[in-house]
Amino acid sequence: MVLALVQVLVLNHIHILGVATPLLYLLLPVRFDSEQKRWSALAWCFTLGLVVDIFSNTPGMVSCALTFIGLIQPRILRLFVQGDESEICKPSLSVMGWLRYTSYLLVLVLVFCLLFFTLEFFTFFNLLLWIESVVGSTVLTVIILIALAKINDVKS
Repeated sequence: MVLALVQVLVLNHIHILGVATPLLYLLLPVRFDSEQKRWSALAWCFTLGLVVDIFSNTPGMVSCALTFIGLIQPRILRLFVQGDESEICKPSLSVMGWLRYTSYLLVLVLVFCLLFFTLEFFTFFNLLLWIESVVGSTVLTVIILIALAKINDVKS
Protein backbone atom coordinates (compact mmCIF):
# COMPACT_ATOMS: atom_id res chain seq x y z
CA MET A 1 0.00 0.00 0.00
CA VAL A 2 3.05 2.24 0.33
CA LEU A 3 3.38 2.10 -3.46
CA ALA A 4 -0.20 3.30 -3.85
CA LEU A 5 0.31 6.16 -1.38
CA VAL A 6 3.52 7.36 -3.03
CA GLN A 7 1.89 7.13 -6.45
CA VAL A 8 -1.28 8.95 -5.49
CA LEU A 9 0.19 11.64 -3.25
CA VAL A 10 3.41 12.42 -5.14
CA LEU A 11 3.97 10.78 -8.51
CA ASN A 12 0.54 11.43 -10.03
CA HIS A 13 1.36 15.13 -9.86
CA ILE A 14 4.61 14.76 -11.84
CA HIS A 15 4.19 15.11 -15.58
CA ILE A 16 7.51 15.57 -17.35
CA LEU A 17 6.96 17.58 -20.53
CA GLY A 18 3.25 17.28 -19.81
CA VAL A 19 3.08 13.61 -20.82
CA ALA A 20 5.50 11.35 -18.90
CA THR A 21 4.25 10.16 -15.51
CA PRO A 22 6.28 7.73 -13.38
CA LEU A 23 4.26 4.63 -12.50
CA LEU A 24 5.94 3.28 -9.36
CA TYR A 25 3.17 0.80 -8.55
CA LEU A 26 4.45 -1.41 -11.39
CA LEU A 27 7.18 -2.47 -8.97
CA LEU A 28 4.72 -4.95 -7.42
CA PRO A 29 4.05 -7.18 -10.44
CA VAL A 30 7.61 -6.78 -11.73
CA ARG A 31 9.01 -8.32 -8.54
CA PHE A 32 6.73 -11.40 -8.48
CA ASP A 33 8.86 -14.52 -8.64
CA SER A 34 8.17 -17.54 -10.82
CA GLU A 35 6.70 -19.40 -7.82
CA GLN A 36 3.98 -16.77 -7.22
CA LYS A 37 0.52 -18.32 -7.33
CA ARG A 38 -1.54 -16.96 -10.22
CA TRP A 39 -4.60 -16.15 -8.07
CA SER A 40 -2.39 -14.35 -5.56
CA ALA A 41 -0.72 -12.23 -8.24
CA LEU A 42 -4.07 -11.31 -9.76
CA ALA A 43 -5.55 -10.45 -6.36
CA TRP A 44 -2.59 -8.25 -5.40
CA CYS A 45 -2.55 -6.48 -8.76
CA PHE A 46 -6.29 -5.88 -8.77
CA THR A 47 -6.29 -4.61 -5.18
CA LEU A 48 -3.39 -2.24 -5.78
CA GLY A 49 -4.98 -1.04 -9.01
CA LEU A 50 -8.30 -0.48 -7.28
CA VAL A 51 -6.69 1.60 -4.52
CA VAL A 52 -4.83 3.71 -7.09
CA ASP A 53 -8.04 4.06 -9.15
CA ILE A 54 -10.04 5.25 -6.18
CA PHE A 55 -7.59 7.97 -5.23
CA SER A 56 -6.52 8.95 -8.76
CA ASN A 57 -9.99 9.28 -10.27
CA THR A 58 -9.22 6.73 -12.97
CA PRO A 59 -12.28 4.47 -12.74
CA GLY A 60 -11.07 0.94 -13.34
CA MET A 61 -8.27 1.81 -15.75
CA VAL A 62 -5.31 1.05 -13.48
CA SER A 63 -6.93 -2.05 -11.98
CA CYS A 64 -7.71 -3.40 -15.45
CA ALA A 65 -4.22 -2.80 -16.83
CA LEU A 66 -2.46 -3.94 -13.65
CA THR A 67 -4.53 -7.14 -13.44
CA PHE A 68 -3.62 -7.90 -17.06
CA ILE A 69 0.07 -7.40 -16.18
CA GLY A 70 -0.35 -9.79 -13.24
CA LEU A 71 -1.80 -12.31 -15.67
CA ILE A 72 0.98 -12.15 -18.27
CA GLN A 73 3.95 -11.54 -15.96
CA PRO A 74 4.95 -15.22 -15.50
CA ARG A 75 5.00 -15.80 -19.26
CA ILE A 76 7.02 -12.65 -19.89
CA LEU A 77 9.45 -13.65 -17.13
CA ARG A 78 9.98 -17.07 -18.76
CA LEU A 79 11.00 -15.32 -21.97
CA PHE A 80 13.93 -13.64 -20.23
CA VAL A 81 15.29 -16.36 -17.94
CA GLN A 82 17.36 -19.32 -18.98
CA GLY A 83 16.08 -22.88 -18.63
CA ASP A 84 17.84 -23.71 -15.34
CA GLU A 85 16.86 -20.35 -13.79
CA SER A 86 13.16 -20.64 -14.69
CA GLU A 87 12.35 -23.10 -11.88
CA ILE A 88 12.58 -20.50 -9.11
CA CYS A 89 13.42 -17.03 -10.33
CA LYS A 90 13.04 -13.77 -8.42
CA PRO A 91 13.47 -11.08 -11.08
CA SER A 92 16.38 -8.81 -10.21
CA LEU A 93 19.47 -7.27 -11.74
CA SER A 94 21.78 -9.70 -9.95
CA VAL A 95 19.88 -12.80 -11.10
CA MET A 96 18.99 -11.82 -14.65
CA GLY A 97 21.74 -9.37 -15.60
CA TRP A 98 21.37 -5.86 -17.03
CA LEU A 99 20.20 -6.67 -20.53
CA ARG A 100 17.64 -9.33 -19.67
CA TYR A 101 16.28 -7.45 -16.65
CA THR A 102 15.97 -4.20 -18.59
CA SER A 103 14.28 -6.01 -21.48
CA TYR A 104 11.91 -7.73 -19.07
CA LEU A 105 11.02 -4.39 -17.47
CA LEU A 106 10.62 -2.70 -20.83
CA VAL A 107 8.16 -5.31 -22.11
CA LEU A 108 6.00 -5.32 -18.97
CA VAL A 109 5.93 -1.54 -18.60
CA LEU A 110 5.27 -1.00 -22.31
CA VAL A 111 2.33 -3.42 -22.28
CA PHE A 112 0.94 -1.71 -19.19
CA CYS A 113 1.31 1.77 -20.67
CA LEU A 114 -0.23 0.73 -24.00
CA LEU A 115 -3.26 -0.70 -22.25
CA PHE A 116 -3.60 2.03 -19.62
CA PHE A 117 -3.27 5.00 -21.97
CA THR A 118 -5.54 3.38 -24.55
CA LEU A 119 -8.20 3.02 -21.86
CA GLU A 120 -7.54 6.53 -20.58
CA PHE A 121 -7.71 8.26 -23.95
CA PHE A 122 -10.35 5.81 -25.27
CA THR A 123 -9.79 7.34 -28.69
CA PHE A 124 -7.01 7.63 -31.19
CA PHE A 125 -8.10 11.14 -32.13
CA ASN A 126 -4.94 12.66 -30.67
CA LEU A 127 -2.53 9.91 -31.70
CA LEU A 128 0.61 11.98 -31.10
CA LEU A 129 -0.33 12.70 -27.46
CA TRP A 130 -1.12 9.01 -26.92
CA ILE A 131 2.27 7.96 -28.35
CA GLU A 132 4.10 10.59 -26.29
CA SER A 133 2.33 9.45 -23.13
CA VAL A 134 3.06 5.77 -23.75
CA VAL A 135 6.72 6.26 -24.69
CA GLY A 136 7.44 8.94 -22.07
CA SER A 137 5.83 7.06 -19.19
CA THR A 138 7.44 3.78 -20.26
CA VAL A 139 10.94 5.26 -20.39
CA LEU A 140 10.55 7.18 -17.13
CA THR A 141 9.10 4.18 -15.28
CA VAL A 142 11.79 1.80 -16.57
CA ILE A 143 14.52 4.21 -15.45
CA ILE A 144 13.00 4.50 -11.97
CA LEU A 145 12.51 0.73 -11.64
CA ILE A 146 16.12 0.06 -12.73
CA ALA A 147 17.38 2.62 -10.20
CA LEU A 148 15.34 0.94 -7.45
CA ALA A 149 16.64 -2.48 -8.50
CA LYS A 150 20.22 -1.20 -8.41
CA ILE A 151 19.68 0.27 -4.94
CA ASN A 152 18.16 -3.04 -3.80
CA ASP A 153 21.12 -5.01 -5.20
CA VAL A 154 23.61 -2.73 -3.45
CA LYS A 155 21.82 -3.24 -0.12
CA SER A 156 21.87 -7.04 -0.42
